[in-house]
Amino acid sequence: MRLEVICENRLGIAQEVLGLLSSFDLNLRSIDADQNGRIYVNFPKIAFESFQKLLAAIRQIDGVNDVRSVSLMPSEQERYGLLTLLQNLPDPIFSIDMKGVVTRVNQSGESLIAHDEEQILNQPLSTWVTGFSFSKWLAREEVSAMASRVKISGGEYLAEMMPIYFPDADEEQILAGAVVMFRSSQRIDRQYNALRSGNKDAFAGIVACSEPMKQIVEQAKQHAMLDAPLLIQGETGTGKEVIARACHDQSPRHKKPFIAINCAAIPDEVAESELFGYAANSMGTRVEGKAGLVEQADGGTLFFDEIAEMTPLMQVKILRLIESSSFRRVGGDDEVKVNIRIICSSQKDLAALTQEGCFREDLYYRINVLSLRILPLTQRRKDIVPLAEMFLEYYALKLSSLVCRLSVSAKEQLEAYSWPGNVRQLKNIIYRAVSQSQQISELQPEHLNLPSYSSDFGYFDGEFEGTLDSATKQFEAALLKRLYPAYPSTRLLAKKLGVSHTAIANKLREYGISKTKNN
Repeated sequence: MRLEVICENRLGIAQEVLGLLSSFDLNLRSIDADQNGRIYVNFPKIAFESFQKLLAAIRQIDGVNDVRSVSLMPSEQERYGLLTLLQNLPDPIFSIDMKGVVTRVNQSGESLIAHDEEQILNQPLSTWVTGFSFSKWLAREEVSAMASRVKISGGEYLAEMMPIYFPDADEEQILAGAVVMFRSSQRIDRQYNALRSGNKDAFAGIVACSEPMKQIVEQAKQHAMLDAPLLIQGETGTGKEVIARACHDQSPRHKKPFIAINCAAIPDEVAESELFGYAANSMGTRVEGKAGLVEQADGGTLFFDEIAEMTPLMQVKILRLIESSSFRRVGGDDEVKVNIRIICSSQKDLAALTQEGCFREDLYYRINVLSLRILPLTQRRKDIVPLAEMFLEYYALKLSSLVCRLSVSAKEQLEAYSWPGNVRQLKNIIYRAVSQSQQISELQPEHLNLPSYSSDFGYFDGEFEGTLDSATKQFEAALLKRLYPAYPSTRLLAKKLGVSHTAIANKLREYGISKTKNN
């Protein structure tokens, strides 16, 4: 039974309450007291008549205002609440004493090392964890929170360690042990991705501090709610797939699959079966049929990354898919209907490729119903440092690094750089800097080690082979191949470039450029 005694904050009143319990021959189990005039006592259950007499006697004590029964003592409520929280946390958590011996473990911790609580308690944590000495860490003169990579059953984890201190009678802090939490790299990745793409606002994780990027995100949010095909264009590394995924996650289709297809990575000979699957007994042997990526995306979104790399044959197949929302498996006769949204991306100028005859014009207009153009970092410089700080926080946690900030000079260098690889290059630069500078707390410009680059001249290349004449001819040939379809006669092209008709005719002949090859 548990009682709450509401009383004055008088010296000796707790002793009188305890004396009264003793006079009733009650074995006191526990007692709590606070600074607000409340005393809590816990004792074995007694008969109702005796209990009524006890309550009346306590009320007679000078300074007692009231007394009532309660279900839990404050210390019990706090203890059970913490235990419930501990047991329901998804990360494995262990409490250890000064020798590194386990004193408490949650259910995730039991699952991690595949042992029951009885087998874990009172055993050194190092029995299952290698790569870090907990006892040596706790034996240091100053023990502060830290993180370290460790191995458990052959798998790599991030161990986050927090020392446990309590005050002594003189309010000095006494070290009593530590709490250790383990997280796998896969869980860190999932948390990072979840932060960047929640269903409530799938764009919340997209850094958009610059006004141009804010406008792009707002436009993307509007496009996300529509079902029409969407074309996302932009330089390499600008984050086209990130925007595409956010559009899917923000759309009514977010509970269905998002299937990304790298058009440049699928060989033409297997592209059709990968995309559309194959019917039973159609591959030369008696095998079951297989659903392709298009069918797997039914109800969701199909993302064609770098669609400019798609072969002419597959362009025809995709055009039919968009027009009819149906397809046939390889070797099959039945039409398969699908309900999908098409999103495409390209770093190349699809309009120019269409004009040159390198991309089907009808397909271009089919996929370019809605469009977004993602700006390079040079046109959204206010986003550079926030992006770098986001990547820094992520990699510092994942690699157990001490690095926690960028210096002022490092920020200035990042903002001034040309970033030909855009966000992807920035992410890789931060990863390399963190992985190679784990014993410092602040990244300096020398840690970034940015390759020399000029927006006017490109990378400074000390490995160039060839001559100025050969490089000039390569540029001339590329320029003429690009312009000839738009100015399909030597006279028009000569006028455009400001040279003679004869000079253009000679150049076209020299480089083997003709209307036939460009149509």
